[in-house]
Amino acid sequence: MRFLITAGPTREPIDPVRYLSNRSSGKMGYALADAALARGHEVILVSGPVSIRAPEGVTLVPVETAREMYDAVAETIAGADVAIFCAAVADYRVAEVADEKIKKTDESLTLTLVRNPDILGSARNAFDFRGILVGFAAETEKLAEHALDKLRRKGCDLLAANDVSRTDIAFDRDENEVELFYKDGRREGLPLASKGQIAKEIIRRVEGLVE
Repeated sequence: MRFLITAGPTREPIDPVRYLSNRSSGKMGYALADAALARGHEVILVSGPVSIRAPEGVTLVPVETAREMYDAVAETIAGADVAIFCAAVADYRVAEVADEKIKKTDESLTLTLVRNPDILGSARNAFDFRGILVGFAAETEKLAEHALDKLRRKGCDLLAANDVSRTDIAFDRDENEVELFYKDGRREGLPLASKGQIAKEIIRRVEGLVE
């Protein structure tokens, strides 16, 4: 099968030297790409800026901003059987990016932010994707409530959620622990393990959804 996987953070420029971003390292998304390759699948990896080398054999599409990632997904999703949206995409960008470095003057600085396009939310409608759709949810509270709401609103077949308020998993860590929520109402926990092992378990479950 052909997998489209997004990974890493996005960077939303403020001026030529500053940007808005998040703590995503890209490790989970890259582990998913590696696990899918190991199972014999073709992988297109749309990645924000990370310090990880892409697994040998993937088709890497590097991007920086959320809008660039949106465009890259729009161009590549049509041929995919499975789309896994693991990237931590910035919800907002700066309305007007300064052409020159913003100098320190007043005691405060106000930035006007505008919404970025919803990549996962565009899969079913704007992109007309009819394959297996997998989303990720990074939550700090009410994990199950928010995950189920996201799964339904975005039209996912499977959603993996984790508690990013914990310091032992998720951002910047090599381990993860996730709850899987399925479209048919099933719920399954994947206990604490390396991101590589979590990725293998997710890929196996995705394959089961295709059968």
